[in-house]
Amino acid sequence: MNRDKVEGNLKQFSGKLKEKWGMWTRNDFIADAGRRDQLAGSIQVRHGMSKEETELQVADFLYRNRDWDLSRRWFRP
Repeated sequence: MNRDKVEGNLKQFSGKLKEKWGMWTRNDFIADAGRRDQLAGSIQVRHGMSKEETELQVADFLYRNRDWDLSRRWFRP
């Protein structure tokens, strides 16, 4: 298992924690950041890309799809 996949798994885990913390504190910004981290981690694990490249792709996707609803689970964790 290469380092990028391990970092992706860690990013997914921390994203889940952020999302739950945001739900418990009723802070939508933290919950959305957690969902974004989970997405980036999932992409990083699946494709074995570097953290920087994954973040750029997620930011580009979200910029192009500004009306996308991050609260929907549309990816497999």
